[in-house]
Amino acid sequence: QVQLVESGGGLVQAGGSLTLSCAASGRTLSSYAMAWFRQAPGKEREFVSGRGWSGGTTYYADSVKGRFTLSRDNDKNTMYLQMNSLKPEDTAVYSCVAGWGVQTLHHYSEYDYWGQGAQVTVSS
Repeated sequence: QVQLVESGGGLVQAGGSLTLSCAASGRTLSSYAMAWFRQAPGKEREFVSGRGWSGGTTYYADSVKGRFTLSRDNDKNTMYLQMNSLKPEDTAVYSCVAGWGVQTLHHYSEYDYWGQGAQVTVSS
């Protein structure tokens, strides 16, 4: 069993930065695909960024490309999402996910483990 715990959310002004962390316990995640999803009130959950188990290419939603950076520290079993130039439309609950055998990173249903979510609020 894997437990994922997000931290680093909060309130920030537009143009500011935040870094989310996703700490995993219970199993080494180096062989898992991992990703960030977000869900704003009244909206569908959307893929933000993800990377497969083998590393390689990191994928980003068009809405965050150039502003957000995903990184993983396998030694610490932790994934990060550096968010710069934040906009009010980035306001959402951000969740990290991990999965074994994920074929399509942006398909939420393919993941096996989910964190509890971290609130990010960007004021204008």
